Amino acid sequence: MNRRINLHSRWVWMIIDTVLIGLACCFAWYIRYQLRWFRGVDPSYYNPLYAYFPLFAGLTLVLLLAFNAHGVYKIPQGTSSVDEMFRVTNGTMIGIVLAMAATFSLRPLAFSRLLFLYGGVLIVLFLGVSRSVRHGLEKRLRKRGVNVENILIVGAGEMGRAVMRAIVARPQLGYYVVGFLDNDRDAGRTDIGPFKALGSIDRLRHVLKQEDVDEVIITLPWHSQPIIVDVMRTCERDRVRSRVVPDMFQLSLSRVSVDHLSGIPLIGLKESRFTDTGRLTKRTLDFVLSAMGLILCAPLFGLVAILIRLDSRGPVFFRQERVGLKGRTFDIVKFRSMKEDAELQREKLDGLNQASTPLFKIRDDPRLTRIGPWLRRVSLDELPQLINVLRGEMSLVGPRPGLAEEVEQYQPWHLQRLDVLPGITGLWQVSGRSDITFDEMCLLDIYYIENWSPGLDLALIARTIPRVFIGRGAY
Repeated sequence: MNRRINLHSRWVWMIIDTVLIGLACCFAWYIRYQLRWFRGVDPSYYNPLYAYFPLFAGLTLVLLLAFNAHGVYKIPQGTSSVDEMFRVTNGTMIGIVLAMAATFSLRPLAFSRLLFLYGGVLIVLFLGVSRSVRHGLEKRLRKRGVNVENILIVGAGEMGRAVMRAIVARPQLGYYVVGFLDNDRDAGRTDIGPFKALGSIDRLRHVLKQEDVDEVIITLPWHSQPIIVDVMRTCERDRVRSRVVPDMFQLSLSRVSVDHLSGIPLIGLKESRFTDTGRLTKRTLDFVLSAMGLILCAPLFGLVAILIRLDSRGPVFFRQERVGLKGRTFDIVKFRSMKEDAELQREKLDGLNQASTPLFKIRDDPRLTRIGPWLRRVSLDELPQLINVLRGEMSLVGPRPGLAEEVEQYQPWHLQRLDVLPGITGLWQVSGRSDITFDEMCLLDIYYIENWSPGLDLALIARTIPRVFIGRGAY
């Protein structure tokens, strides 16, 4: 089995937090009484550090209790650092307020109120840094195969792809999919992005032994109950954990809501996130940000246009027909990064394609102009697409718009990415750009559609900026 290092031990983190809270409190005392930021200290109200030790000890106890109450030491696997810090901050605020109330009811004028403010900020900062270090360490360990769960998916239908989408979109879960099994002849032999087809379900025992599987996730349809039971019994005999994803009569998992009535599960359908209000919100966000972007980037537009004209013959802008929302076509606008006759040379280069079908990409494309590679590496060629966003043909965030010849090659499940406006950036952009396969891109696009929110759009825009400057995966 895989190597394990427990980085989430409750007692270890309680000890770490105790030390960090103490350090933060001492530093807060130093800021208040030695550095005297923002406000001086009357000599009659000066208190030495040791006078605060009982208060610091009490505060530490209150904070640890507040953290336990807010689940800081029971963080589920895959919880984002933002969610974790929200719990830490919330627990710190409650602990500080309680400590202040208790302190000033006993000694209203002896202790500094500013010290509590400094202490609260420093505690959140110190605990946030410690958890950032842990998240970074977790990423490094997973790259080396430590704390990685080897997952086998049984069933490659809609439920199976829903699980794949979640795993691709949330690498922090620490799951590695060794592959999937399916009794359908085509599905059991056709890879889906990075997920390997390992054959029919009859090969389960062989795969469990060969691939060192930690957990089996069963995503078969509801009418396959006998097979599901057999799979779970096989897993039990081989001492491999198994879990079943409820098929919900072929409904997409993202649309299922589960509530409880005195312990009785109530299952229903969620309202689609892309309601009229949701579409209006997204369109308003697109319009405002694209208009601001065009205004702020106007000098950059002029500079790039001059460089393109000086570099090679041809127009500054490149227009190409793409397929957008519900299959409607539109002309995408980009800065030209290739020679003027690039489209005519396409057929001669089919043998050099380095992207998965139906995409066509070459890392060192001979059709690029001299400044073309640079424009693509930092995505400056994409900037004019803000015009498409302003027109309502594209969104800032969404699936990559495909060519008509690409869409003709889509499998039925790929078509779901046409349910929303295509975007300049998206989950595929921040997860690897040109380095990911087409199937993987589709999984990410569909995950985005099913989990859309204005906050997700803003987060993806923010994550795109550093990815653009790094330039990894762009060609």
